[in-house]
Formats: sequence, C-alpha cells, structure tokens
Amino acid sequence: MKLHFMKYRKLSYWISAICIVLSILSVVFKGFNYGIDFSGGISMEVKPTNAEYTIDKMRHELAEFKPELQAVDGDAILLRVGLPKGVTDEQQNAKVTEIKDILGDNVTYSHVQVVGPKIGSELIRGGVLAILVSFIMMSIYIWIRYRGGYAVGSFVSLVFDLVLMFGFFSIAGLEFNQTAIAVILMGLGYSVNDKVVNYDRIDENLKKYHKMPVSDIIDLAVNEMLYRTLMTSVSTILAMVGIYMFGGQMLREFAVAMTFSVVSGTLTSVYVSNVILYHFNLRETDY
Repeated sequence: MKLHFMKYRKLSYWISAICIVLSILSVVFKGFNYGIDFSGGISMEVKPTNAEYTIDKMRHELAEFKPELQAVDGDAILLRVGLPKGVTDEQQNAKVTEIKDILGDNVTYSHVQVVGPKIGSELIRGGVLAILVSFIMMSIYIWIRYRGGYAVGSFVSLVFDLVLMFGFFSIAGLEFNQTAIAVILMGLGYSVNDKVVNYDRIDENLKKYHKMPVSDIIDLAVNEMLYRTLMTSVSTILAMVGIYMFGGQMLREFAVAMTFSVVSGTLTSVYVSNVILYHFNLRETDY
C-alpha cells in the first residue's frame, strides 16, 4: 500500500506553524525548569536508615530550607534545595552541613552535589554554545553534502527540530539540565541522519524516473524508506521504554525527552523536510 504524504502537505504547514508558535510562546512566557546544575543548589540522594523516618517527616524537619523531596528507587529519596544568588562557597558548605546535622543518623547518602549560581550560569552558557556549535557544524555538513532545495529543506527542518525540543522541555516542565543538552544534541543528530537517508533515496529516484512528477517521487522514496524509518524509530523508543521502566527516576525524564526527539525527528523527516523539497525544481539541482 502506497501512502500519499504530499497530498496532505498543506495540513503540515498549519500543524508546523502551530507547533512553532506554541513552542516559542512557552519558552518566552513560561521558560524552563532549570535543574540544580544550571540554577545552582544542593542535590542529595539519601536512604532512610529506619522505616519510621518517612519523606513527610523529612519535609517537616527541613521546612526552613523549602526542600523539593521526591521518592526514587526503592526507599531512596531525592532531596533538592535551591541556593540564592551571590552565595559564597563557604555559605554553600555551611548549608550542606546544616542539612546533614538535621538529618543526622536517620539517613545514609548515595550522592551529594553542590552547584553554585555562578557555576550554573557558566554551565548554561557552555550548554548553549555546545548546541550552537553542533548546529553550525551540521548545517555546514548539510550544505557540503547537498545544494539547493535539499540544503534548504534540511536546514529548515533542523531549525524546526531545535525549536520543538526547546518547546517540549518548556511545555512539559521537564528539568532542563546538562542531560537535556545531551538529549537535544542526540535528537538533532538522529534527525539529520534520517533526513540524509531519505534525501539520498529521493535523489536516486529522480535519476531513475525522469518523467515522474516530483510529488510522486517524494512519496515513492518515503514509502520505500518507511519500514526502515519506522523500525529504527521503534527500536530506539523501545530502548527508551526500558530505561524509563528500569533506569530509575534520574533517567526517566531523559527517556521521555529522547522519545519525543525521535518521534519529532521522524515526523520532520517525513513531512517538513520533504514538503520544503517539493517547492524546488530538483531536476535542475546540481550538487
């Protein structure tokens, strides 16, 4: 059965525009849920030494610190405390000591992480720089690999992927941290690979079917690669399902975000990049 993707290209315009607008509005007005490594703060994973020391009792004892407490694997508890701007290293260490004194022998510590606001802002700049450099390098690769409509289609859809990923983190309220940066970079790489494979098949069909309309050639290429595209996506998503179910609380948001990046990258490969390609005279493209 042949699916006619280009038949619904006008619908893809509207859906793409709505997604872009919603993503931008959410980023501008809602912003991101910055993690400890970006906003600065104290993160501890602790395990109560006795069943009577519950998460509610811990919350009550640490009320003055306004902690974020979350049950994770088994009986472990993730404890997060924000740090004010301008806090010194001595004040950070003092606050950690205060928390440990209050908790006493009621818990054992799996890990303790302290990130100052200054370090957090530096990590944000480093993360944004990593995304920009990767985006520029991918764009250069696309331009060298292709020309004309192929380059424009890949570049625009890559921008679309980037905006969607930022929008998803903002709308879903997922913690935006160094792991989020890694997800965005992996998602962009996955998306570029998918688009290159589809474009190569389109180019092959252009050389094979000289009289076939471009819309039919695009549909043919997408249908020929659809099984491969879906199997690659599904296998990656299944891996993410395993991570979500058994990887613990720390990896669940990674699995959710990575699943979204795979789905969005697949959809933009099928529609956004190919719909843009439709508006170019591909038979005159020289690369």
